[in-house]
Amino acid sequence: MHVSKAVESRQSIREYLEKPVDNQLIREILEKSARAANGGNLQPWQIFVINKESMADFLKHQSEWAKPETPAYDIYPPKLKEPYRTSRYELGEQMYSLLGIDREDKEGRFMQVLKNFEFFGAPAAIFCFVDKQMGPPQWSDLGMFLQTFMLLAQEAGLDTCAQEAWSMKQESVSDFFKVDNETMVFCGMAIGHKDPEATINKLRSERRPIDEWATFV
Repeated sequence: MHVSKAVESRQSIREYLEKPVDNQLIREILEKSARAANGGNLQPWQIFVINKESMADFLKHQSEWAKPETPAYDIYPPKLKEPYRTSRYELGEQMYSLLGIDREDKEGRFMQVLKNFEFFGAPAAIFCFVDKQMGPPQWSDLGMFLQTFMLLAQEAGLDTCAQEAWSMKQESVSDFFKVDNETMVFCGMAIGHKDPEATINKLRSERRPIDEWATFV
């Protein structure tokens, strides 16, 4: 698969088939992803893989994911300005409209959000942790590593969904993996095979025109 094809075909999948994913394949993709660019070769990521029995154990670890916890960080700035606010709002409305969930249906929207904490039914997942001493440059390195993983997953016939929502469950996730207090969860990622019949997997977010964000000097 060409890189351009992988970029074009990658999307955030939010409903998966009950089709297993082999740990050896995940290992191979992780090893290749480690070639992602990162400043000073720090390789600031720490990855945990859950699959099969460990996935079942993880989902049993906390019976009530809706219970509030202290977030690891703010996923979005508190006062998101334009054009970012509109982009986020439009995506949410596009998704809920596709699912037939009205704006007034607060419970329906909340239940859809909670599917994050079941990995949308994916059979496998990874968690990406980072040392708390790392700053924005290393966080960008995590993004490059994770994007490389997602594109290589496409090449391998797998689908993914990067989930910053797991940063809201810092305490439970960290407890399960027994990480020390100097390490924080950055995100999770669902891994599996998309359900091609699922309505939500028809969601394809729009991108702003290049002339709005690129300047050729």
